[in-house]
Amino acid sequence: MFSESEMDLRRKMPPKASYTVELNADQAEVLRAAVRRRGFEFREVPHALFAAAGPKVQVVAYRSGKCVVQGKGTEEFVQFVLEPEVTGLAMLGYEKVHNPRAYESHIGVDESGKGDFFGPLVTAGVYADDAAIELLVAAGVRDSKSVTSDKRVAELAELIGGTSGVRAEVIAISPVKYNELQGKMRTVNEVLGWAHAKVIENMLGRVTCARAVSDQFARTEWTIRKHLGPRGRAIELEQRHKAESDPVVAAASIIARDRFVKAMDAIGKDLGEKIPLGASAAVKALAVRLVRRHGAEVVARVVKTHFKTWGEVLREAGCQGEGDK
Repeated sequence: MFSESEMDLRRKMPPKASYTVELNADQAEVLRAAVRRRGFEFREVPHALFAAAGPKVQVVAYRSGKCVVQGKGTEEFVQFVLEPEVTGLAMLGYEKVHNPRAYESHIGVDESGKGDFFGPLVTAGVYADDAAIELLVAAGVRDSKSVTSDKRVAELAELIGGTSGVRAEVIAISPVKYNELQGKMRTVNEVLGWAHAKVIENMLGRVTCARAVSDQFARTEWTIRKHLGPRGRAIELEQRHKAESDPVVAAASIIARDRFVKAMDAIGKDLGEKIPLGASAAVKALAVRLVRRHGAEVVARVVKTHFKTWGEVLREAGCQGEGDK
């Protein structure tokens, strides 16, 4: 499938322990058959079409189309199974060829905490020059959602911060401030637009850069651009879906996630509870207990009160309305 010269180039690349690719429905089924033929053991994973484990590698194909390959055998699996039998494209080791702009100096912006009932909304921006981007990719920096260990997120955040040619900027909006802003701006996207713009503007006060990349959380880039100052309005602003595939946006997602996790740990220590992520039934049950123990006014200072979960918590705790004080 691939020439000897291509394989020689690949051997010079640092080994990868994780790889993510987008697959359509037909490709996912081809992959399922390929790992079944190789005797992989299948298991259940939330939101996945299938998950399978084989020698030194695990494969998870999600319903969203994302496929994640992890383990010491990642590189071999991608080169000899995923690419030749499923995608038909040589991508591993050729990311710079297929997407050269991702390897040119730019700012990446991402956030953490948007969908979590407890905790702040953290927006991070990372600037990386050409050489730094190469280092981040070689070090395995990737979208924080594909990193399951908080410890590993912290390690990657430290690595990013210590890389020459990298600058980071973080805006952590506390739940109290977030609730205030959301009340004034009326939508989460407006709050996100303001935070992304603030991060970009602050970053441009520290570095000279002509382009910023962000996930497309709103219909147009105007949601961010209208909050930018003179420096920010002069740059190219690129918003696109799945922007975390960009290595600098991925680095920003790691920084944001690390700061969010640390903030959640601090909230948990103050309240004497381990605070779960998200807005699940377990999260709501904990919030009800905390309201009964500490009162609605205390808990309202550490949650996003526009979530419908907050009204449900107040009703179940028998103190509807107290959280608005």
